[in-house]
Amino acid sequence: MEMWDIYDANKQLTGRTMKKNDWILKDGEYHLTVLGVIKHIDGRFLITKRVMTKSWAPGWWEVSGGGVQAGETSHEAVCREVFEETGIDVSGCKDAYQFSYKRENPGEGDNYFVDIYRFEMDFDESDVKPQESETDGFMLATVDEIKAFAEQGIFLHYDSIKKVFE
Repeated sequence: MEMWDIYDANKQLTGRTMKKNDWILKDGEYHLTVLGVIKHIDGRFLITKRVMTKSWAPGWWEVSGGGVQAGETSHEAVCREVFEETGIDVSGCKDAYQFSYKRENPGEGDNYFVDIYRFEMDFDESDVKPQESETDGFMLATVDEIKAFAEQGIFLHYDSIKKVFE
């Protein structure tokens, strides 16, 4: 069973954990998630399409990411999530941390921080191995294509992360 650390409002560990997706957080408590943006050296970005069986935002486009497991660093988590979802190993890239944001959902038990990373690298499309249980394909998209998906309302987190595409 996957466990997540619980953080306080200052993004400090509390020493407590929770089960993944067990929305028990009190107001002022948070879990940590990561997003890993991969920029190809040609300027396009690797994005994936969520499988239609997802309960939330099926068929939407996104960048790789997920929850940070208990005891794991943010950087370790983003490397793991990107590899699991795309088959691309970013662990050898320099620390590409960009920024964090905080989302609060009062009374819902699901408050979280999101650490955003951007990795710039060269790879072939044949290197991308989408995780079939999570993704329904991928594309190397231009900033304009990503903006178009966002305008259609089918790109996750765009308003929160758009500056990482600059």
